[in-house]
Amino acid sequence: MAEVVIVPDVAAGGALAADAIEALVRDRPDAVLGLATGSTPLAIWRALATRGLDLRRVRGFALDEYVGLPDGDPRSYRATIDAEVVAVLGMDPALVRVPGEGLAGAALAGAGAAYEAAIAEAGGVDLQVLGIGRTGHIGFNEPGSSLASRTRVKTLTAVTRRDNARFFDGDVDAVPLHCVTQGLGTILDARRLVLLAFGEAKAAALAAAVEGPVTASMPASVIQLHPDVLVIADEAAAGRLRFADYYREAWASRPEWAS
Repeated sequence: MAEVVIVPDVAAGGALAADAIEALVRDRPDAVLGLATGSTPLAIWRALATRGLDLRRVRGFALDEYVGLPDGDPRSYRATIDAEVVAVLGMDPALVRVPGEGLAGAALAGAGAAYEAAIAEAGGVDLQVLGIGRTGHIGFNEPGSSLASRTRVKTLTAVTRRDNARFFDGDVDAVPLHCVTQGLGTILDARRLVLLAFGEAKAAALAAAVEGPVTASMPASVIQLHPDVLVIADEAAAGRLRFADYYREAWASRPEWAS
C-alpha cells in the first residue's frame, strides 16, 4: 500500500513533495527527476524554489507531450516545463528532455524507443512526480492502457481534452487529439513515485487508484504495484478514501527514523 498523507491545503502538499525532492538532490546533485505538468505540481516547484538548492546538474524527463503543436508553441509541455520548472528552479534546459520533441509524422514511430533509451542512459528516474486525471490517467495513459506499456503515441479521451481546454482558451477543438506519453511500465521503473491530488474533482479517481483493484480501466491503480509511493492529497481529494483515518494515524505516529 502507498504511504498516503492528507494535508490541509495545496501549499502544504507542495511543501511535502518538495521535501522529498530536496532530500534526494542534497544526497545526489545530479539526480534524475520525472517532471509532470499541469496545475497540480505547481505548488511543488514554488516550494522548491525557496529551498536554496543548486539544481543545475539535475536531469529531467517530462511525462508527456502533445503531438501536432508547432515548435515553440507556448501551450506545449516543453514550453510549460521551461517556464514553470526550469526557469523557476534554475535548472539547465539542456538537461531536460521531452518525449517526441522535434519529431512529426512517421518519425514519431521511433519516439518512444528513443525516449526509453535516453532514460536508461541517464540511469533511470530517481523520483517521478505524478498528478492524476479525472479518468484515472497518469501521464496521458488513458483507461485501457496496458499496465506494462512503454513510451508511445496515444489518443486522448474527450474528457481529458475538455479538462485541458483551459490551457487553449477554452477551445476543446484546439486541444491536440494525440500525445506521446511515458507508459505505465515506464513510470513503474522510477525508483520512487510521488503522486499529488487536489480538489473534490479528483476524489473518485484517487480512491479507485489507491484502494480499488489494479486494473487497466483505472491506469493510476498501477501505483499499487510499486514498492515506494508517496500519495499527497488535500482534504477534498481524500474525501472518498475509506481508510483516511488510518492514513492520518499512520502519518502522525510514524517513527522518527522513517523516511
